[in-house]
Amino acid sequence: MNTPAYSRRFRVVGILTVVAVYLLILVGGIVRSTGSGMGCPDWPKCFGSWVPPTHISQLPANYKEVYTAQRVAKNKKLAATLERLGFRQVASDIFAHPTQYLETDFNPTKTWIEYVNRLLGALIGVLVFLTVLFALPYWRRDRVVFWLALGSFLLTGVQGWLGSLVVSTNLLPIMVTIHMGLALLIVAMLIYAVNRAQQETNTTPVAMAQGLTGWLWLTILLTFGQIVLGTQVREQIDIVAFAAQYLGRENWVEQLGGAFRFHRTFSAVLLLLNVYVAFRLYAVPSRPLQRAAITVVSVLLAEIVAGIVLAYWAFPASVQPVHLTLATVLFGVQFLALVIYRRATKLMGQATIPRVVA
Repeated sequence: MNTPAYSRRFRVVGILTVVAVYLLILVGGIVRSTGSGMGCPDWPKCFGSWVPPTHISQLPANYKEVYTAQRVAKNKKLAATLERLGFRQVASDIFAHPTQYLETDFNPTKTWIEYVNRLLGALIGVLVFLTVLFALPYWRRDRVVFWLALGSFLLTGVQGWLGSLVVSTNLLPIMVTIHMGLALLIVAMLIYAVNRAQQETNTTPVAMAQGLTGWLWLTILLTFGQIVLGTQVREQIDIVAFAAQYLGRENWVEQLGGAFRFHRTFSAVLLLLNVYVAFRLYAVPSRPLQRAAITVVSVLLAEIVAGIVLAYWAFPASVQPVHLTLATVLFGVQFLALVIYRRATKLMGQATIPRVVA
């Protein structure tokens, strides 16, 4: 069956958007590992301009005081809103964070790293908007695809707003964690939309191994939890690094708490679980599922190697964004495997239902 033009267009822009989101996660990891998160102290502009400065002479002498005052004023409004909503602890954490009243020294390299991160975020906004446009033909064919595309677009707007809060709160841990979690949700929605949109041209049922849905959900949820825990470990590393003035990296691991030790140990549990699920998926006579199984194990092994390098080789900055990106890719591949498996299971069930001929 020939793929309709509207389906091809939607698939191409959908895949490009997913790739761009992963690229943004990688760049975001580079921003964090290089300490460039506050390279631009305001948002959406950078030092009050759409084109960042390249030398400190382009800034006023009291630029630190100016941007600290702006950020604190914005955070006071945010804290008041959170308190009215009942999130008193989160509101108090904003001003309890040790770097809340500190302003980063201007560094042109870090400023432009952060600015490129923002430009890529804007590009993703454009791509997600295009997915909505190219999803319009599905309004009459499969509205779930359209609503997933529209939902991804709306959440991308929320993600941009959260990005401004991450900056204004000077990388408050809860904000960074929510920011990451929402990125994974957007990835999952786009993956599901693109895969579902291909149902018209890929409807071959296969004999399925039974009882894998629960296992797949378990691996996805545990991987998500491991990623969230990883953001907390990253926060611990930032605190230790700040206290050590970013010196003596070989001693940082000794100062990390129980979250790091649990994160490291739990990776072995995830490895065993994913190998088991991948083995069962590979036994299914479905090439997409077999490819997904191989990819899951390969990405997970690479992720564990990156984690070992971080833990035993003094947290090299170049490996930190790789570690984060591999974890999110693993989440995406697991979710894709679940979507493919569920659809094939449904088709197999429909194929075995006997038809009653009048």
